Amino acid sequence: MRAKPVVILSVVLVLSGLTAFLMEVVDGHPDRAWQAYLINFLLFSAVAQGGFLFSTVMHVCRARWSGPMAGVAETFAGFFPVSLVLFLLLFLGSAHLLPWLHMDLQGKALWLNLPFLMGRDGLGLCLLYGFGLAYLYYSLGERLTGQESAGDGLRGLVIRLWRRRNPDPERRASRKTLFAILYILCFTVVLSLLGYDLVMSLDPHWYSTLFGAYTFVKAFYVGLGGVIILASILHLKARRLMGLEPAHFHDMGKLFLALCLVWAYFFYCQMLVIWYGNIPEETAYVIVRTMRMPYEPLAWTVFGVCFIAPFLILLNSAIKTRPVALSLLCLMVLVGMWLEHLLLVGPALFPNDPTLPVGGMDLAISMGFLGLMALTLKSFIDWFPELVFHPAAVLEQKEGN
Repeated sequence: MRAKPVVILSVVLVLSGLTAFLMEVVDGHPDRAWQAYLINFLLFSAVAQGGFLFSTVMHVCRARWSGPMAGVAETFAGFFPVSLVLFLLLFLGSAHLLPWLHMDLQGKALWLNLPFLMGRDGLGLCLLYGFGLAYLYYSLGERLTGQESAGDGLRGLVIRLWRRRNPDPERRASRKTLFAILYILCFTVVLSLLGYDLVMSLDPHWYSTLFGAYTFVKAFYVGLGGVIILASILHLKARRLMGLEPAHFHDMGKLFLALCLVWAYFFYCQMLVIWYGNIPEETAYVIVRTMRMPYEPLAWTVFGVCFIAPFLILLNSAIKTRPVALSLLCLMVLVGMWLEHLLLVGPALFPNDPTLPVGGMDLAISMGFLGLMALTLKSFIDWFPELVFHPAAVLEQKEGN
């Protein structure tokens, strides 16, 4: 496969997104720029975190059906360092992203203060990504331990470290399982924390004890969609090297449908409890986002795109076996989740705006984040092709070149 066009396109998208962000800031719309930044950080980080989660869950459950899909999921670890840097950059836009910095918090200042927020979320992300990379170390070692030449660069470093430690099979398996469990547990805690701190706290007088669970379920949902899209692209480009069968996509489609139902269930439970309770502090949040303009049409769009459409379409078994159709459906859901983040964030950051706070610059910034993720995934696959391709086929391809 030729990587150059992909790399060039990704770099162009990143530069375009960066330019659009800086233009928004310079032209006097920093609030809009940082809103787009926050939405894309949350979405693309969730895709990476939830996509990687698939591999750890499959390993802990000993689900052999996942096959090469688990390796595809592990490539999303390449976005972990980028996500951590993007989180740290949120500090620069805190004045535009955190309305409660200038509000009377009525006793919540102990929790909602900027140093504590950045510290706890940053530490949580470090632990999450650390456990993920530790799991990846053992997973990569299993695939690379049979390589004769270590080579140079990051790939060679991993192989040499693995050979130097050379753990016995039982110890290797137990440690891999340990880090998989730690990643799963940390995933639920950290994603809940990010949901509370970076989304729910934007309206500091509204609260929901279910919002954390809703956030990490949503992350697994979009992460699985990301895995399916990446696997479909790799399968269509190098089918012989991948070893994926229609049954793999069929199983992934069923799991994607299951997560669609779980996400909708949490969405419904949260709405139902607020509706029955009818407490002003809770209902105001929902009314603004579902029953008033300009967000009412957006709310129905999100519900239709992220639940109704995938639910009805995935009832057809044939769709699940077609990588192109399945990946297009997953892409539609990811776009819907971008809009869902806008639905949650927009009213808090722009409470008096009669129109949706979104435009062409937001699309350009989003494309920049997409290019950044594509660039990291492509680079990671180039460094460690054994994650997604058969080692024998990779060696044969290298000898052919």
